[in-house]
Amino acid sequence: MEAALELSDVRLTLPASSGPVEILKGVSFTVAPAECVAVIGPSGSGKSSLIGVASGIEAATSGEVRLLGKSLTGLDEDALARLRRGRVSLVFQSFHLLQTMSALDNVRIPLEIAGLEDVDELARSALAAVGLAGRTDHYPGQLSGGERQRVAVARALASRPSLVFADEPTGNLDRASGLLVADMLFSIARERGASLVVVTHDLDLARRADRIIEMSDGLIV
Repeated sequence: MEAALELSDVRLTLPASSGPVEILKGVSFTVAPAECVAVIGPSGSGKSSLIGVASGIEAATSGEVRLLGKSLTGLDEDALARLRRGRVSLVFQSFHLLQTMSALDNVRIPLEIAGLEDVDELARSALAAVGLAGRTDHYPGQLSGGERQRVAVARALASRPSLVFADEPTGNLDRASGLLVADMLFSIARERGASLVVVTHDLDLARRADRIIEMSDGLIV
């Protein structure tokens, strides 16, 4: 079976006033279908850059990224968007919800953009799965931090994607809310057979994964 994600000697170098900075220094790893992988390491080790490159948000300087069996090399933004649409989702630390839209619309609109059918049903089902069936008409400003992140998880998983990236998904939450969000993220991903790549500082969260990858100074150690 083809890997959900494959990185081969991936390097990322970014310009800086003091000269080019190597962020990723030759990273190689594979994520199998339905596998949950946690990426840990200190701040500045390259974890978030790894997510950016692996998802196609940031172009690798060299090496190859294969996302759902497709090489990202040479793909323009439109081609990358088509590849990810409905199949690859991201959850960020800072929620990224639209403040002028209800919880339901925050989940529903990306499904419409992806061209899926029955988007209302999919959105309501996803919100119910994260315990927010009674909060569909609430706006982000009316929700707690934990509830906002649960909306973000619902949005990421509503399309039943093959691969989910989560960058510090509990980083802005208190302990209790973080545990609840982590429970839902892992349980729904596993229930739906999605591969999950989670960047985290939280070792308790990382231990829920099938495998832990540790990064240091742009390398897997």
